[in-house]
This record gives sequence, structure tokens and C-alpha cells, in this order.
Amino acid sequence: MLEQIMNSANFDYLSRGLSAATMRHEVISNNIANVNTPNFKRSAVNFEDLLAKELHLGDEKGRLQLVRTNDRHLPMDVTDKAHAVIEEDGSTTMRVDNNNVDIDIEMAGLAKNQLYYNAMATQLGGFINKMKNVITSGQS
Repeated sequence: MLEQIMNSANFDYLSRGLSAATMRHEVISNNIANVNTPNFKRSAVNFEDLLAKELHLGDEKGRLQLVRTNDRHLPMDVTDKAHAVIEEDGSTTMRVDNNNVDIDIEMAGLAKNQLYYNAMATQLGGFINKMKNVITSGQS
């Protein structure tokens, strides 16, 4: 039973989202720490776009999506699960020292990421509480 909960789609998506938010916080913090470093290029974390492609697997390639029509069918496991990726932005320059970190954008991104992380943590906590209530229902 516990294995089914831990392998559920909700738990999987939420835990990967939390990992991505944690990585994004570290990357943004690194960008802020290097705001005055000459030739430093900012980095960003890409996760949501990769997750959207995973969820719509096959749409852009013309393949049919897999559907499990009976509980006795073998479970389908998508092996190409999206994970957060750090991408460096070398295409722009903000100042004459070739640094491209804009402190205002980074601080806004940090605040946005904090809200995202809190929302994901709340959702994951709610999911775990629901599963706990289902498991312990009827017991005193």
C-alpha cells in the first residue's frame, strides 16, 4: 500500500516540483551572489516546460498516448521523466563588464519561487494527509 502511494502520479509530480524549486532557489541565490562578478552569466532552471512535454508525450511526435484500460494490465512507466535542468543564459549582457544579472529580476524570481515552493509543499502535505486519513479511517 505504501509503495502505491509513493509511486502515485500526484506524489511523483509534487516531489519533482519541490526538487525543481529547491534547485531554482540555489541557482537564483548564486546569480544574486555574483551580481558584481565580471563576465558572470546568469543561470535559470527549466522544469515546467519539460514536465509539460512529459505530460503530453507523443502529441508533437504523432505517437499515440498509452492508456491502461484494465487493472490487470501491466503498469506503464514513462522512462523519460522530466527533471529540473540548469541552463546558462549567455545571450545577453547587462553591463560593460559582460555580467547579465539584473538584481531586480532575480529578487522577483526568488519571491515567485518561494510562493511556488510553498504551494507545492502545501499540496504535497495535503496529499499525504489525505492518504493518511484513508489508511487510518475507521480506526480509533
